[in-house]
Amino acid sequence: MVTMAAELGPHLLAVHGIARADLTFRMLAALGLTYLIGFERELRGAAAGDRTFALIGLGSAVIGFLALNNAPNALAGVVTGIGFLGAGVIIHGGVRPDESMIRGVTTAATIYLAAAVGAACGQGELYLATITTAGALFMLEVRHGKVLRWLDGRRWAHRFVAPNDPDLPDDETTQSNDDPDSH
Repeated sequence: MVTMAAELGPHLLAVHGIARADLTFRMLAALGLTYLIGFERELRGAAAGDRTFALIGLGSAVIGFLALNNAPNALAGVVTGIGFLGAGVIIHGGVRPDESMIRGVTTAATIYLAAAVGAACGQGELYLATITTAGALFMLEVRHGKVLRWLDGRRWAHRFVAPNDPDLPDDETTQSNDDPDSH
């Protein structure tokens, strides 16, 4: 008599030719990397935080994995869906009454990036996902780190724009570092 385990033998050890341990590691990597990005956004008071980013990354990793064999157009669906989610973050943030700046653009871009990191993990491109996460965290922290603050473009804008430009604040004291998405 053949047991169910014997019939399913290869399927118990692998999913679509990928070892279950490797698949588990890919999903955990997506979860961890995108959680880090979301944690930074949470620290800065953004509309989407650690859980949202982790779920976006994990979902994108699953779709990225499935796109390897079964659904090659699935990743296009991720791009479209994340675009709508990002647009919702921007629209929800709206325009501030005291300034002509749109809120939520950085969070929307970071949501898009988290989906890409998750998809890369699902595809098995862990190195790409890791360096992308490191680059994203660097860019998100440039404005907030004391050592990196000199890299912030707003610090140097007055040298390249006419002095009476209405798009610039009167002085650096009006530029708040507490605002997570004014850029």
